[in-house]
Amino acid sequence: MSCPAVYSQEGSSSAPAEDAGLITIESDIQSADSVTGVVTAVGNVRIVYQARGIVATARQAQYFSNEDRVVLTGDVDLVREGANSLKGERVVYLLEQQQAEALPEPGAQVFTSVLLNSNQSAPTPLDQ
Repeated sequence: MSCPAVYSQEGSSSAPAEDAGLITIESDIQSADSVTGVVTAVGNVRIVYQARGIVATARQAQYFSNEDRVVLTGDVDLVREGANSLKGERVVYLLEQQQAEALPEPGAQVFTSVLLNSNQSAPTPLDQ
């Protein structure tokens, strides 16, 4: 039995202090290229971004540190704050912008689940 490879990266210095945090990547195999700033993780990938409440799993992940971008591929499951989730075959997540784009397998669909906060009501056309 082997221990998973783990890579940790402090948040970008260009990000506001409250958004800075630790990104932890666990996987069977990892490689890092210090010239390009790309970390590739393969096999049973699990990423935790504690500062933003994100936990993601996939078959493969690439973290592009110079672009603050994570590309997850293969049975991607991304959960934010324990409730909101996104599932697809490929997810590109822009860390600084907090934006994600998900793509399904051919012939399939992307799945998203969002927990709405009942304390906040959405404005309606009748609100003045």
